[in-house]
Amino acid sequence: MTDDRSAAEYAAAIASARQRLIGFADDCPDQDWGSSPLDGDPRPVGVVVDHVAHAYEYIAGWLRQILAGQAVKVTSDIVDGLNAVHAENAGQLSRAEVIDHLDRSGDVLIALMAGLDPGQLDADDGRVRLFAQISIRHADDHRAEIEAALGRPG
Repeated sequence: MTDDRSAAEYAAAIASARQRLIGFADDCPDQDWGSSPLDGDPRPVGVVVDHVAHAYEYIAGWLRQILAGQAVKVTSDIVDGLNAVHAENAGQLSRAEVIDHLDRSGDVLIALMAGLDPGQLDADDGRVRLFAQISIRHADDHRAEIEAALGRPG
């Protein structure tokens, strides 16, 4: 199935996924916020949620490079490295800090996406569209994974 959403539709979907994650963060009890409920992942919930905000930043950077006609190399090793540095530097983050980070970095990504013309979505063999799809799934996947680990209905 082909994803033929417009830039505005992608921007709205990213905003909706971000808002669901913010809603989760707002409602997450303090004891869960600081816990590490994910098997094999030592990061506390707050750091995992902030990781999504951090990912918005590097995705927006890659999109800008692609749109400027630059070659962008993205591999699982590169992403893993970015995630490891974030986890190492994040420390214990307050709910307010994480929500602010989600707002700021998400706003930048959403505005960038909303401002694209249809041809730009297919730049670099469709990678712009792919990064938009990843941005939507990323927030929802982490939220659902944490909710399941905490035994909460999604």
